[in-house]
Amino acid sequence: MTDPRAEIFAAVRAKAPPGLFNDPGNIHALDNLLDAFGVGRAVERKINDAGLALIKQFEGCELRAYRDPVGVLTIGYGHTGPDVTPGMTITQDQADALLRKDVARFEKAVAGMAKAATDNQFDALVSFAYNLGEEALRRSTLLRKHNEGDYAGAKAEFARWVNAGGKKLNGLVKRRASEAALYGRAA
Repeated sequence: MTDPRAEIFAAVRAKAPPGLFNDPGNIHALDNLLDAFGVGRAVERKINDAGLALIKQFEGCELRAYRDPVGVLTIGYGHTGPDVTPGMTITQDQADALLRKDVARFEKAVAGMAKAATDNQFDALVSFAYNLGEEALRRSTLLRKHNEGDYAGAKAEFARWVNAGGKKLNGLVKRRASEAALYGRAA
């Protein structure tokens, strides 16, 4: 689905001084202005290649079910749920299909929670929610700060989410640093 605002943003970026729209605050301000004028939003947002690559990198792909660091039965690219059973194996095609299905769930959740977000902010939030769940994002200070337009504060919040099972995990430290870097990257 196309974003009815994309043409407007492209035209403003073309006429704006260089770098003006590298600031997420300016993007947020234009988004608010378009809201005030009743310009519609895209109903469906999709993660871009950078966001999907980040998820794949940190989830890894296991074709045989395993227990994650907190004991949750997992398969593929971090897929969990009642359909995952001990000893279960899947093909790479099945892992890719599960990833697409799971990512779609988190895209929809983030699109509904996060006010005006650049593509990179959206992708970072989808990766975060994919790893921790929608409720963790919904209740987070990270989301609150994002929705308030405090993008620097929101970016800093990623670093608080590095523990699993009460232990600080190096993999989560790296993942959150990558998500924060993507979140802060210019659109």
